[in-house]
Amino acid sequence: MRTLARLIDEHGVQVDEHLDRSLDVPVSAGLQRQGDVIVIPADIANPGGHAVTPVPRDGVAVVQGENGGNTHLLLAAGDVRYDTLEGTSPLDLGVLTIAADATAYLAHSEHGYAGIAPGTYTVRRQREQADEIRVVAD
Repeated sequence: MRTLARLIDEHGVQVDEHLDRSLDVPVSAGLQRQGDVIVIPADIANPGGHAVTPVPRDGVAVVQGENGGNTHLLLAAGDVRYDTLEGTSPLDLGVLTIAADATAYLAHSEHGYAGIAPGTYTVRRQREQADEIRVVAD
């Protein structure tokens, strides 16, 4: 496990000052969310098969910051692949495949880093229902 400080040093994505840099960032193979993004293991939902496009060193923005918000950036430690899903549900963002000896991280300035274990996942926007169903924006 890596600390938040080490991940910031390795990937260069800064987070808010109030987040404790000495804490370990857990790596999970289960369902997890970060703000308005949810990562769903393939055995729960996987409309797109395995991803084939390598995540570049500077990462891939899975959700761009809106209205002054912050971007959710997918980062790779090892062989991590991500393909955008188009033409499926408007909530489905992409398919993420992480090799057995690799880890992916979602980084966000307000939420810190979230570690994702080897496997295949669907990356999806979360939605909420108020007067109508709408995409969560953080």
